[in-house]
This record gives sequence, structure tokens and C-alpha cells, in this order.
Amino acid sequence: MRPALAAIFSFLLGVAVCAADRLPNVVIIFTDDQGYGDLGTFGAKGYTTPNIDSLARDGTKFTHFHVAQAVCSASRAALLTGCYSNRIGIHGALGPNSNHGINDAETTLAEVLKSRGYATGMAGKWHLGHRDRFVPNRHGFDESFGLPYSNDMWPHHPEAKAGTYPKLPLWENGKAIDADITPAKQPNLTTWYTERAVSFIERNKERPFFFYLAHSMPHVPLFVSDKFKGKSQQGLYGDVIMEIDWSVGEVLKALAKHGLDRDTLVIFTTDNGPWLSYGNHAGSAGPLREGKGTAWEGGTRVPALMRWPGRIPAGRVSSDFIMTIDLLPTIAGRVGAQLPALPIDGRDVWPLLAGQPGAKNPHEGYGFWYAQNELRAIVSGDGRWKLVLPHTYRTLAGRPGGQDGIPSKYEDATLAAPALFDLRNDIGESKDVATAHPEQVKRLLAFAEQCRDELGDSLTKRTGKGSREPGRVEGAPAAGKKKKA
Repeated sequence: MRPALAAIFSFLLGVAVCAADRLPNVVIIFTDDQGYGDLGTFGAKGYTTPNIDSLARDGTKFTHFHVAQAVCSASRAALLTGCYSNRIGIHGALGPNSNHGINDAETTLAEVLKSRGYATGMAGKWHLGHRDRFVPNRHGFDESFGLPYSNDMWPHHPEAKAGTYPKLPLWENGKAIDADITPAKQPNLTTWYTERAVSFIERNKERPFFFYLAHSMPHVPLFVSDKFKGKSQQGLYGDVIMEIDWSVGEVLKALAKHGLDRDTLVIFTTDNGPWLSYGNHAGSAGPLREGKGTAWEGGTRVPALMRWPGRIPAGRVSSDFIMTIDLLPTIAGRVGAQLPALPIDGRDVWPLLAGQPGAKNPHEGYGFWYAQNELRAIVSGDGRWKLVLPHTYRTLAGRPGGQDGIPSKYEDATLAAPALFDLRNDIGESKDVATAHPEQVKRLLAFAEQCRDELGDSLTKRTGKGSREPGRVEGAPAAGKKKKA
């Protein structure tokens, strides 16, 4: 071989080896209150989502992907720690007056990846505690930008009900840089978050990185920039989703610009189903039953798309059951990182993501808790059988939602006896088949007892042996307790 050709060959071989040895970048895009039917590839009407849909074309579409709980803080806690949120003491949605948040003892996905030398950043909604000890930069993120909680939360919430929006803070690295993100400024949120993501990719392109883009939209109140105002046939909600799609496109362009496509795992999903009471300012659960705030499929089953060229099959549709708790251990396995020291609930489901022949979910089953530790449903690990346990849930009972940001009122409905659904053949949970399949009811009830023993169940007055306390501001009372006068 001629010297010049040998040099070129050696250079190319070195490049190939470096590319093979490079740890993958990870980008998770997590929207807020976006429904199962709110993407083009999941059947959306009145607007298009070509950039998000490209993740289905170039990666895999997951049609049986679930969050751990159908509400903001609990869902985010599960995503970032690999734990059922009730294991780590995070229930519901933490408000501006909350004195608790994620405990220092918990290990986030950002911390797992930092242990392998990753640059870590986030933009968007945090919602795991807004006191100093709970901010993202105390939990593995090198840099952060966005809102501490939902954009409908203010310290003086009654004023919000009167139509004003006072003192919604904007954070940078856990410190307020603007104490009052007024309605005049909120249309910029999606753009600001996107600019941070693109900048982070540019500044960290030479090293492995993790970026968590947690959009505030389409949580009400809805805001959209002038770039997309009036662009959809679905009104303001459609405009907002089109702007989120633009945001995803900007992130994907940034990865392509720096030649990082094949080195990056991109995950797009959302924190729970649609807030149906808001009607035309809410999304669609598609064929699913109910929405946000319930353990029915419309609350916990969310759209999910994952792309990693050469590792996750392109153009594939997977009906395997996967939950957000499984992402942390699965990603840790791909980068050679140790799992958190404290017990977690997720399992490495890489064979399912990679579409390996014969791959099976390693879980015996999954539990769905809601509210203050109510165990409301159990699903078999293969995702076919779902046992909904007796409980009271909110519903519109077939009535339409509200209009233009004013919600309709829910009513309570009570399920008096366990109901079994065959999700393989009844995605809408319309037919109780408990009588026809008593063996499945027995099996899932036994698993429910395991869940109660480990993490408790307030509906049956059980305390779990594996539950841990959240972090608390010093001197603040424990949940459900008041300071003595």
C-alpha cells in the first residue's frame, strides 16, 4: 500500500473507532398535557407535525408507552429517577407553596450520565421542587433554564382565577432572572427553550451530552408565538402543537448540522394525557378512555417516538408495554453507568427498544397509583391485561369540555368492583372481561398485593415498606401533618 493511501486508511480507521467508542448523546423531549392523539403519526386532525413524525419514520413508534402517573410532578419524578414517584414521596403536582421536593439521596438520570462524563442541561418546566435544595443544578444538571412549576401556578392563585397572572418566575440555574413572566412574555417560552437546547448542543458537540427539553406547552393557559399564531385548523391548541413540532425540528437540525444524528438517542413523549375539561384548549386521547388525572389509558398511555440510527429500527411500530421508569436503567445500560444506590423500579428494556426478536418485557407487571398513594390499576408485564381496582375517579361523563381556557367541571364516578380489560383487543377499555378470565383477575390481584406491600395503598390503608421520604425544607411538616401551634 502506498504511504499516502496507508495514511488515509489509518485516519479513516481511527475515525471509525472513535465513532464506535463515543458514548451516545441523549435528548429527551417531554411535553406537558399532550394527548395520545395529538401527533400526525398518531392521528391528529387540523394540523401537521412533520418533524416529530420524522422520528417515527427514522426510528420506532411506541403505541403502548406509559407514564407512571397522569399528573405533572409525579410523572417527571418517575421519568428522571426510574422510580414510581410514590416510592420517593412525590405525589400529584407541587405548587408554589410546597416545602418539599426531590430528595438529595435520589439519583436522577442527569447524575447517572454525569458519572460517565456527560455534559447535562435542561430547559423548560422542572416541577420537582422550587426551593434552593431542589433545583435542577442540585440534581445533576450543569445548566438549567425555565419555569419551576406549571405555567398556571402562582403564589396567589385566587388572583389567577380572577384572570390575572402575577409573579410566575423564570429560572436560570435555579435562580430567578425574571420574577414576573406575564402573559405578554409567555408566548416566548417555546422559542426560548428551543434556543437553549440548540445552544447547548452547539457548545457540547465534542463530548457526550444529555439534554432534557421539558416544554411548558400545551399545558393551559396556552400561549404561542407570532410565528405560529393562526396557522392551524385546530385553533390555538393546534397552533401550539405546530410550534412544538418546529422546536423538535430545530433540535434535529442542530444534531444534523454537527454530524451527531447517529450518535444521539432522541426520545419524544409527554407527561400525561390531555386535560379534557379544557375542551378546545385540550388535546385528544384518541381512542383511549378518559384523560389526565386518571389511571385509565387516556391518562397514562402517551405518544412516544425514539430515534437512534443503526440501533433502534427505522419505520417500526412497537406495541410492547414500556413505562418511563424503564428509561433510566435502559440508558444506563447503554453507556456503562452504574444504577442508583437506592432501589429503583424500572428495568432495562433495551431488547424491546431495539426490536430484538423474541424480546419480552422483564416486569411481572406494573402498578398505577394516583392522588395520595391510591393504587388504582395493575397491568401485566406484557401489557395485555389491565385490572382496574375499585376507586373513585373524575370524568366528564360524555359531556364536552370547556371553551377558550374556561374548563368544564368534572364529576366523580366510582368503580365498585375490580374490572379486567384485554388491552390487546380493547384499547378503549370498554368491556369488562373479569368474569370470562378469572385466572387473570387472580394473578393481577396477587401482584397488587405485592405492590401494596412494597409501596403501600391508601385505598386499603396500607403502608409500603419500600417508600422513601421526599426532601423537605428544614422545619417544614411532613405531608399530611401540620406544625403544632
